[in-house]
Parts: sequence; C-alpha cells; structure tokens
Amino acid sequence: MIARKNHLDTLAVSLLLVCCLFWGFQQILIKTTVGEVPPLWQASLRFAGATLLLWIWCVVRGVKLFTRDGTLRAGLLAGVLFAGEFSCIYLGLRDTTASRLTVFLYTSPFVVALLLPRFVPAEKLRPVQWAGLVIAFVAVAVAFSEGFAGGSTARQLRGDALALAAGVLWGLTTLVIRASAMATASAEKTLFYQVAVTTVVAPFLSLALGETWSLDYSAQAWGSLALQTAIGAFASYLTWMWMLRHYPATQMSSFTFLTPVFALVFGVLLLKEPLTLQLMLALCGVAAGIVLVNRRAPALSR
Repeated sequence: MIARKNHLDTLAVSLLLVCCLFWGFQQILIKTTVGEVPPLWQASLRFAGATLLLWIWCVVRGVKLFTRDGTLRAGLLAGVLFAGEFSCIYLGLRDTTASRLTVFLYTSPFVVALLLPRFVPAEKLRPVQWAGLVIAFVAVAVAFSEGFAGGSTARQLRGDALALAAGVLWGLTTLVIRASAMATASAEKTLFYQVAVTTVVAPFLSLALGETWSLDYSAQAWGSLALQTAIGAFASYLTWMWMLRHYPATQMSSFTFLTPVFALVFGVLLLKEPLTLQLMLALCGVAAGIVLVNRRAPALSR
C-alpha cells in the first residue's frame, strides 16, 4: 500500500517550489527558442527525448513498464489528455496572447478541486482553502491583466477557448491519475504513458500546422531543448508524479499558480522586462492563497 499523507510536509513544499521555479524558467526558455525551433516540433523533440531518458532510467533501476497491472486504459487516457493539453496550448497561442492564455490555463486547480473529491473524498477542500484558491487565481489574473486591455476579437476568443480547454484537460489528467488504477502505478509508469503518447501525437500536429522540421539549430537552442527535456519533461514531471502518489493533489495544484508568476520574475531578471506593482501584488496574492489552501484543519476539542 502507498503511504499517503493528508498534508504537504517540508519535503513536498521544497520539491514543489523547485518544480515551479523551473517551470517558470522553462517558459522563458520556450519563449527565447520558439523563433528558431517551431513550437510543436520543439514539443516533439522534447517529449521524445524525455521518453528515451525515462526508459533508460527504468532499465537502470529495474522499473517494469510493460507488465500487466490494470492501468492500460487509464494510462492511455491520461496520455491522450496530457497530449491534448499541450496541443491546445500551442494551438491557442496562434490566436491569443500568452498572457490571456496563462489566465485561462490556470483554471486547472479548480477542475481538480471540484471533481476529484467526488472520487477521493479525502481531497475535499474546506471553505478557507477554496478562498485561498480563488485568491491565488485572482492574483495571477491581475499579473496578466494587460492582455485583456482593448477588448477581444473573435480570433482571440477562439484562442481563449483553447486555453480554457487546456486547463480542463490538465485538471482531468490529474483526476485520472488520482482516481483510477493509475493511483497505484509507479511514478515512472504514470509519466511514461503521458510522454510516450505525446511523442506520437505531437509530430502529426506539427506536420498538420506546416511547421518546418530541422536539426540544424544553434548551440543555444539545443541547450534550451536539453534543459526542457532532461529537467522539464523528465526530472520535474517524474517528481510531480511521485508526489501525486503521496500527497493531496488539490493542495499540490495550488502551488502551480507560482509558475506563471515566477516566469514574470525571470522575465524581469533575465529579459530586462519591467518590475511592476502588478507583479509584486501577484507574488503576495499567490503566496497568501497557497498558505490558505494548505492550512491544516483545526484540531477538534475534546
């Protein structure tokens, strides 16, 4: 049986902060590389590399990926949802701005908080935790509010819808992992379903969008792809899957609000973007929201 905890301990918080920091930095990597490497081809290379690294990891550690354990249907479903999420993100970016897409994408924790308790009652949030989730989301929306200035075109609304779909698919992926036979699968196998399916799907989407394939890129682009692959799609996602087996998914999801805010911070530090009052308020708001979501229930008095 899996030793599951009902709250996030110091180890979990530390791992989540490191993951979110890198995911924020990864947005900068993608942003600076997409001019040279088309987005879906970039995703194809990234997930193909992650699949290979994960397979090597499993061979070295003796983790079995292909034994029958009743997870095939749920695993393939999780893989399709994961691939769909990334497809919607990249397709949405054709029609709407990155800031608008970010706001809609981070509706994902609400999907988890609304649906997961129906299958796993222990994941139910208390009113104060719901308040924290709303505060964190509003803080992210404030940080990216400039993307909504000047109204919306039909094309932007289509992109927004794809971004919202990506957020829902992200939440549903977490739901499948926690509420199905996948809950007892190893972190490696859980991740393998997702990266392997995406490795198959992404190249077809890349071709359908008419992206140009090449392997003749600069050292900087290959360095970016290496980091996105080895740390992003392999190490950090494997860590996330491990945590999903041991900690509450609803509480973990609240930390993801840090990712877009960290991306803005890295933009200030690395790309010389302006440090705004909105960003500082967003950091404070997300931090306050996470604290509320992860507050333990008061002990019952005797």
